[in-house]
Amino acid sequence: MFLHPNFRWLLLLLAGLALVQPRALYADSASARRLHEPWNALLAKHVTREGYVDYTGVLDDEDKLGAYLQTIRKTPPDEQQWSRPEQEAYWLNVYNAATVYMVLQYYPVQSMNEIKVKGLKGSKSAWEAASVTVGTREYSLNQIEREVLRNRFQDPRVHFALVSAARSCPPLLNEAYDGTRLSQQLDEQARRFLRTAGLNQLTPDHLRLSSLFDWYSAELGEGETLITWLNHYADVKLAPTATVEFLPFDWTLNDRVRQTENQALK
Repeated sequence: MFLHPNFRWLLLLLAGLALVQPRALYADSASARRLHEPWNALLAKHVTREGYVDYTGVLDDEDKLGAYLQTIRKTPPDEQQWSRPEQEAYWLNVYNAATVYMVLQYYPVQSMNEIKVKGLKGSKSAWEAASVTVGTREYSLNQIEREVLRNRFQDPRVHFALVSAARSCPPLLNEAYDGTRLSQQLDEQARRFLRTAGLNQLTPDHLRLSSLFDWYSAELGEGETLITWLNHYADVKLAPTATVEFLPFDWTLNDRVRQTENQALK
């Protein structure tokens, strides 16, 4: 079959475009943030300043969240081209987006702890089910937190950036994490978490802290070590001898609708 030379050139061009992978679109450091623009738009639209999520609203945009996670699946972080902060921001965004998406699949639900994901070998919790695909590997939320974020980056501030879809978890930031200013974002999240009265109450001599500080004491420290760490972010100067107690953790869903209803009842 004879093809005009110009037509053959067009076919070769189209074939070449078909081989371009999404990863290539985000290969350079400067454009890595573009990957998270859809997630950034969803956060700005559906997360309140207090960090509560309008899950009913996100349901209307579920296709956009699903498309973002599909792009993530095809675009693993480029460890050669991306800086460590860009890689860390990537995994923080993936974890939080996957958590919100998990809630949507079972909404309305009272708590993430109620979710049971059925599989060939029985049911698993929302934390243990392999629900996230990045490149050729499947991850559970716990694997992303423990194996990737905590082990690889060893940055205790991630505990104030990850959302567990609970009222006692740190408020969800209403913008995507960005590698070019990640340290500033994480510092502000730590300050925000500590100054949220429903989550922590600090006076110079007595601290009523979130259970997160108890659960992750291996990274955040105990006693004077913890207080030294807190003094980097607290609005008040904490005494080294301050007493510490840990508050119960409320696993109720961080739903804007439910929060609004609770405020109306007061």
